[in-house]
Amino acid sequence: MAAAAVWGRLVRGARGAAARRACSTGARARAPAAAAQELQIPGRGRFLLEHAAPFSPFLTDSFGRQHNYLRISLTEKCNLRCQYCMPEEGVKLTPKSELLTAQEIITLARLFVKEGVEKIRLTGGEPLIRPDVVDIVGQLYKLEGLKTIAVTTNGINLTRLLPRLKEAGLNAINISLDTLVPAKFEFIVRRKGFHKVMEGIHKATELGYRPVKVNCVVMRGLNEDELLDFVDFTKDLPLDVRFIEYMPFDGNKWNFKKMVSYKEMLDTIKQRWPELERLPCETSSTAKSYKVPHFQGQISFITSMSEHFCGSCNRLRITADGNLKVCLFGNSEVSLRDHLRSGASEEELVQIIGAAVGRKKKQHAEPTLMSFPLCQDALQNPSNSKQWGHTFSHWLTLRASLPRQKGKALMKNKLTGQLFLPRSHPEQQWHITGILQTQLRGYCVFQKDSSSTFDTKCLDTSLVGQVSGDCQSKEASSGSEFYTMDLGSCTKVPRASDNLTHTDEEGRATMVDVGGKPDSRRSAVAGAVVLLGEKAFGMVRQNQVKKGDVLAVAQIAGIQGAKLTSQLIPLCHNIPLYHVEVSLSLDEARYAVVIRSSCQTWGRTGVEMEALTAASLAALTVYDMCKAVTHDIVIEDVKLLSKTGGQRGDFSRV
Repeated sequence: MAAAAVWGRLVRGARGAAARRACSTGARARAPAAAAQELQIPGRGRFLLEHAAPFSPFLTDSFGRQHNYLRISLTEKCNLRCQYCMPEEGVKLTPKSELLTAQEIITLARLFVKEGVEKIRLTGGEPLIRPDVVDIVGQLYKLEGLKTIAVTTNGINLTRLLPRLKEAGLNAINISLDTLVPAKFEFIVRRKGFHKVMEGIHKATELGYRPVKVNCVVMRGLNEDELLDFVDFTKDLPLDVRFIEYMPFDGNKWNFKKMVSYKEMLDTIKQRWPELERLPCETSSTAKSYKVPHFQGQISFITSMSEHFCGSCNRLRITADGNLKVCLFGNSEVSLRDHLRSGASEEELVQIIGAAVGRKKKQHAEPTLMSFPLCQDALQNPSNSKQWGHTFSHWLTLRASLPRQKGKALMKNKLTGQLFLPRSHPEQQWHITGILQTQLRGYCVFQKDSSSTFDTKCLDTSLVGQVSGDCQSKEASSGSEFYTMDLGSCTKVPRASDNLTHTDEEGRATMVDVGGKPDSRRSAVAGAVVLLGEKAFGMVRQNQVKKGDVLAVAQIAGIQGAKLTSQLIPLCHNIPLYHVEVSLSLDEARYAVVIRSSCQTWGRTGVEMEALTAASLAALTVYDMCKAVTHDIVIEDVKLLSKTGGQRGDFSRV
């Protein structure tokens, strides 16, 4: 027998069920010696027992992390289609014959518990759609040494199953809920069911679960405006609302712009509740927990992206088809199912598990943008992310790369004529004036002379915008020029032409500098019409469309569209909207949905594009939800109806 196998068996014998469940350090320390006397093992074997490690070496990786927490996926199926998790069409499912059976799940769970796992969480897909989930919980409850059996669920089936699950031994619950607005819930998960989830949360509190954990994935432009509502949700209920940073997974079309960092969320919440208290937590906890004094519940932050917790990771995962994953972000998997079905012994399985754990890396692979050290700094500075809003990722990319590029010659894009730094990412290859006009002035300002090529002038942040000597800053306006200083020399950047405000003197696209404009109240109203035809119109009116409430979802889509305008329309400024309203009405005479959107702000530029985007997105959503009924749908009359404020005065379409 291999030496490692002998060692493993000796350690497991030394630990024993009593040792693993011992409440005190003293009892745990005495267990190996007591076991040695009981087994009467002489010589080297007794020495190993008396000096056995307090935790299984097979579940301890090369960095000393002890893995006592196992997550088991019961199924790949889910009855929702959350936008950040799964494509609308679903995913290709593994054949049922290749999934772990209930008995195989229990066999593997028993093996891990023998090695020291004290907590098992059942996940999916959606674990509560598996027919034998109650039986699986009941069999797990019988495993000696297992302290916690938890489940992560979307809550749709929770009210119906929870009494039986509690009786079977379930003692911890996480419920996924990303919004407290019913219509937005349908938009995010592409299904109905908000009230079922809320009912499940209340049922869990009624049955005595303390706390009931509510998982909320926070996404910029979608639900970050509900942070305070979620905190208030903990006032009268024993909840732990866990705000999760948006994370990359295959199929969720992840991009850095959507992520709201922990620091930014915390800053927003502290503005409302400055008395927010930090709570102590275990070393291996993934959550940073806080509590508003006198609230029943608490809040937590899962900082997977901005402040990873790889150094204290104690988790292992088994997928529904039996693959062991030692890291959620890693691609490496080992099929325990195949070894189990080929007749591998318990000792052999332990060896396989131990080898996989031993290969676990120090930390997970991060998205490309996160590899820049300065990105980490920026993520931990909420004022930066708020300042740039939806252009945050562009700023981070540029901030990370430009300091390293100082002094390099610029190259010209032969197709567009725009200038860029060599070896820069395409997103960094912006028109240089655009860089200035989005306030990225802290690193490089570029000088243009019509008779020469461009050359780089790199400035200190402290010098940007300053004036001295012969270099005076002129107020920005259409057709004017902007001057800044580079150690006593002037850098001249042309502004937009007199004719088209979004092009420069050479006809290239550029953002308008609104820095010199006065603040004023701005508003805009836009409209659109969707001609559905008689059949689709009737189904919308009676709310019989399979995808859900068309008017409610389209209304939410329009509001979200207005908030995301600067991401969708390249030269639009990112501005705060004080009010967005989208209304949809039915015109039976034309079998049409009539859309009207309005936006308001107080600032230096108008909101016509925000209103038009809201109307357009609402119209497109109506089309998307009805296209299964008919493709003979026409979107027409997308237009600005009125606007107020701005230098050009008010406008109203007669």
